[in-house]
Amino acid sequence: MALASFFVSARAKVSDCASLPQISSIGRTTQISLTRRGFVESAGIGLSGRKYGLRATVDSTRTEGSFSPWQISDQEVDSVPMPVVLIDQDSDPNATIVELSFGDRLGALIDTMKALKDLGLDVAKGTVTTEASVLRTKFYITRLHTGRKVEDPDMLEQIRLTIINNLLKFHPESSEKLAMGEAFGIKAPEKKLDVDITTHIQVKDDGPKRSLLSIETADRSGLLLEIVKILADINVNVESAEIDTEGLVAKDKFHVSYRGAALNDSLSQVLINCLRYYLRRPETDEDSY
Repeated sequence: MALASFFVSARAKVSDCASLPQISSIGRTTQISLTRRGFVESAGIGLSGRKYGLRATVDSTRTEGSFSPWQISDQEVDSVPMPVVLIDQDSDPNATIVELSFGDRLGALIDTMKALKDLGLDVAKGTVTTEASVLRTKFYITRLHTGRKVEDPDMLEQIRLTIINNLLKFHPESSEKLAMGEAFGIKAPEKKLDVDITTHIQVKDDGPKRSLLSIETADRSGLLLEIVKILADINVNVESAEIDTEGLVAKDKFHVSYRGAALNDSLSQVLINCLRYYLRRPETDEDSY
């Protein structure tokens, strides 16, 4: 298993390596075009007529890099990997961890880091690891004015949508794998998820003082805020959360409590019923009844 990691500065001011090189074969020469910030760089490599790609190693602070070819299959060219955005409030006591993956197609993500800074956030450090050909980029985020992790649900949702928006911008092919791709992408998902079938909710004890609430449902904009509002309406306190967007599906986990204790069976059932009712009727106007 190949493993590579590096640290990147939040103050770097260069652009993302925008997208996976576009590849076309002409005779024995493979043409590779790499789009970066509005201009195109092209190269011709004689590779015996097979399909090859370029693997880029980028210095994010100097925009210098080296490229090496690797052979790719027809299936890899045709398939679009699953985009994953994970926001982890539980693993680090001092920072909000954001992890992003999209197969092996992500660059240095400098523009994403800049967009997060524009929200009043500081990226303390970033790491990139490669596992089974999937690049996983991890950011450790704090509020710029306090140096503390992000607690506000509205800001957590802004972080999630900002990352997805940048993913759609630099990798428009991801739109067919994301719920937001229907509104903002170049190609809407071919299949819409049935909310009734997709939604699964579970509450279980996680010690004497808190419970673990797990929610899996069709993703949509504002979902996190809807869930937090429902929890607040029945006086359930959220201690920490893990917000996971996997393509069209949201898989969220919340550590919750009620008056300093874990939820009892009755309250757990009330919570499940409330969440199931609201999550399964996303297009119903509250004033319609």
